[in-house]
Amino acid sequence: MKIDQISDSVYVVAGTNVNWALVTDGSGVTVIDAGYPADAADLRDSVRQIGHQLSDIAAVLLTHAHLDHIGGIPALVEQVGMPVYTGPEEVRHAKREYLQQITPVEMVKRLGSARGRRWVTHTVRACFGHINMSVPSATTTDAATLAALPGGLVAVPTPGHTDGHTAYLLPSEGVLFSGDTLVTGHPLLPTTGLQLLPGFFNHNESGTRASALLLADQPAKILVPGHGLPATFDPEEVRRAFES
Repeated sequence: MKIDQISDSVYVVAGTNVNWALVTDGSGVTVIDAGYPADAADLRDSVRQIGHQLSDIAAVLLTHAHLDHIGGIPALVEQVGMPVYTGPEEVRHAKREYLQQITPVEMVKRLGSARGRRWVTHTVRACFGHINMSVPSATTTDAATLAALPGGLVAVPTPGHTDGHTAYLLPSEGVLFSGDTLVTGHPLLPTTGLQLLPGFFNHNESGTRASALLLADQPAKILVPGHGLPATFDPEEVRRAFES
């Protein structure tokens, strides 16, 4: 686990090939995403390391309900009882009314390269024993509730990677939490920089591309992706990459 403060209110935590974020206004914390199941203890420790208690967590905001983003949530809900908010459609995904996630067949295909074998090994270890994890308490909420959370967040619907994927904007500091709509790196990507995840991760590739382009309209200065390092956000770079 590595914690970096990237603005006055935002800490980005690198876990097992995935990021989560902590947004604090001094009195409380909003958690954005929650890593793999194997990251659950580190998630809790990261809150303490920035000077807060778990009881300070006001809510978890979930970009989408893949295992590498929900892993720490069940333990937090059990211990703290805070709400878990996500997009209206993603609520159904989080409750596992259906599943939009890389298939075992696609994972096996990754074993053909050294990079893929490393990623599969890390992923299996990070999910072991929790493959059927869900978030039964997930719910949606309104703009006023999000704005009242520590930091004050705005939901930005970004369907594609999953049907209910949601990014979040911190308007006061121009920080955009893009989840897996836009990333800057991943163990299966050969390069770094603003890009999409490999297509087999995206439920709807064209929708992911359209949502990435939509993010160029957000008044952001810093991008916090679900995978890869935080980066300066350049809307024109996004438009050049995804307009066709």
